[in-house]
Amino acid sequence: MKKSITVDELKKHFFDGMTIMVGGFLNNSSPAHIIDAIIESGVKDITLIANDTSYPDRGCGRLIEKKLVKKLIASHIGTNPLTGQQMNEGSLEVEFSPQGTLAERIRAAGAGLGGVLTRTGLATDVEKGKEKIVVDGKEYLLEKPLHADFAFLQAQEGDEIGNLVFKGTAQNFQPLMAMAADKVAVEIEHKVPVGAISPEAVHVPSILVTWIVE
Repeated sequence: MKKSITVDELKKHFFDGMTIMVGGFLNNSSPAHIIDAIIESGVKDITLIANDTSYPDRGCGRLIEKKLVKKLIASHIGTNPLTGQQMNEGSLEVEFSPQGTLAERIRAAGAGLGGVLTRTGLATDVEKGKEKIVVDGKEYLLEKPLHADFAFLQAQEGDEIGNLVFKGTAQNFQPLMAMAADKVAVEIEHKVPVGAISPEAVHVPSILVTWIVE
């Protein structure tokens, strides 16, 4: 199966109202060319799932700056003042999820779980509208899985069929997102032949990767 795809070909798969996961922490390991393609495509009303919204001129913060995002699910927005501005104006719906909880909700979707139980967020705004479950006398919040139409990632190394390696903190949410989306598109910084990456070093196996963006 041919996985290589141009950004122009990738644009044809986008649609208004799509739910996307974007890997990276701030601008670290952000798939810049894919983000360019989203902006150029003109799609709107996106639901964005990401750790944060980076900065106004970088990473997925550019989607906020262009007002392409209708709903955001993230752990914090403090580095991008435009996100807070749009939230206060009412043009952007923001759902805050503590960072560890956000990662677990994404993992739950990929693992086929009905959700995760956590005490993080109890007695705060995070618990509003959420079901509570008591286990052994302790109260937990039920945090539901997060699924997406697309996961957009950037890997530091990968082979021609899509086995991926993320260096250092670039691992962040990316392997989890690859499990939780219908389709996965990745930018690879350093491409290597099949077999060059030892099996135990693979962070995301090729079976999860739909497209490798040229």
